[in-house]
Amino acid sequence: MTRVIFLDIDGVLNSTFWNDTHQREISDGTLIDPEKIKLLGELVRRTGAGIVLHSGWKYWFDSHLRPLRIEAARLETLLSQENLSIYSVTPDHATEEIKRSKKFSLVKAEEILAWLDDHQEVEQWVVIDDLDLHNAEVAKYQLRTDPQTGLTMNDVHKLEIMLQEKSEQVRL
Repeated sequence: MTRVIFLDIDGVLNSTFWNDTHQREISDGTLIDPEKIKLLGELVRRTGAGIVLHSGWKYWFDSHLRPLRIEAARLETLLSQENLSIYSVTPDHATEEIKRSKKFSLVKAEEILAWLDDHQEVEQWVVIDDLDLHNAEVAKYQLRTDPQTGLTMNDVHKLEIMLQEKSEQVRL
């Protein structure tokens, strides 16, 4: 796999937005917006990129990427409806304090870079996350979604360009 999407969930495939047009509230981070999955599917089809989960949701899957929680099972079902699947997850560098406080953004960049070190075949990659990942180099490859809306078609267009650019990405 030469192209990879490092995917966060909360603020990307769900949002803090809720109104009468949403039958289920998706603002609490437990539900996924099927329309955001369709947008992700469009991006994957256009670029051929694999999905690597770097979200705290990765703890909701076992070592064989089988869901351990109902939320993860729903994510897997919605992904499969778009012929998508999670290729891999980033390694766990979170301390117990980070896990307790859910401040995963403090180690996400480190985890992404460690995953890339173990997958030298990756030539192009992007990070989709609504949070600052506290790393200037990783930020060059990140598209920050607006947590109020999550992933948008405009974001998909930007990510497609980022993944298809022929300019060489520097291995960090």
